[in-house]
Amino acid sequence: MSKENAALVNASIGRGRRPGRRMTQALSALMLAVLSLPAAADSLFLTLDPAGPVARAERYTLIVDAIIMSAIVIPTIVLTIIFLRRYRASNTKAGYAPTWSRSIGLEIGMWGIPLIAVGLLGYFVYTGTQASDPYHPGAIEDQAGASSQSALTIDVISLDWRWLFVYPNQHIATLHTLELPVNRPVRFHLTSATVTNSFFIPRLAGQIYVMPGMHTQQLLQADKRGTYTGFSAAQSGAGFSWMRFKTHVVTPAAFKRWVAKAQASPDHLTDARYEQLAQPTIDTEGKPQYFSAVAPGLFDHVIDEVRAGKVYPTHLFAGKKMK
Repeated sequence: MSKENAALVNASIGRGRRPGRRMTQALSALMLAVLSLPAAADSLFLTLDPAGPVARAERYTLIVDAIIMSAIVIPTIVLTIIFLRRYRASNTKAGYAPTWSRSIGLEIGMWGIPLIAVGLLGYFVYTGTQASDPYHPGAIEDQAGASSQSALTIDVISLDWRWLFVYPNQHIATLHTLELPVNRPVRFHLTSATVTNSFFIPRLAGQIYVMPGMHTQQLLQADKRGTYTGFSAAQSGAGFSWMRFKTHVVTPAAFKRWVAKAQASPDHLTDARYEQLAQPTIDTEGKPQYFSAVAPGLFDHVIDEVRAGKVYPTHLFAGKKMK
């Protein structure tokens, strides 16, 4: 290394160690954390306002776990403050026992309380997981009672950076929008044509990862009509922020009319049309699209293509493909 380059490196290191630069970096990190709080808080509040049996089961588990952990965290914080105040250097009246070595009561508390907490957490996490397990056929019935309607099947395909929903039995598909009948179980089959994403509708069901070349499932039922927000909860590239969709829960009659309307769409989801949709695109508008005559076996075809090495390269300047 030349003397000039060495001097530049040393100067750079010196600048990186200046307190002012460290303070700037710390403030930048704090600002990013604060800016991310509204989105996190929004998801939390939506989770605490469920509109279906699976989401209610998950809320119950979340609240119970928070209470158990608070029973440990809050006393620990309080005792820490008390000890810091009582045994501060300026308090000469505090007891001092340099030869202390053992306390049966303290040992029982130190080991017993964490063991009890871990046992309780393990129990509620296990039962809560079973209550909302998408691979458990009776999960919905356990929470909401038996339904006279068969489950609606929807195939979910994650693209860069959009959600494609295929209704195989109705032979239709949608982009950016999801339509569900109220009080009917819905079983999702999920995969990704590109990278890993996370399918999340906070008021209806918890998040589940959607992975390339793999087949995962999710189960939910909506018992309240309305419009619910869904999105990807895993960062997946330049267009991740726009991977949002609206979930419309309507009456069975309205759902039938919606299906008939989608079946009349002149835009057919052939294999060639799917290839167009699968190209990486930052779709900032998120305008819903409807397709009829869906190519048979599209979901399995996507999985097979990914396993065979199919990729959709992202342009270096992905922003230029914004819509």
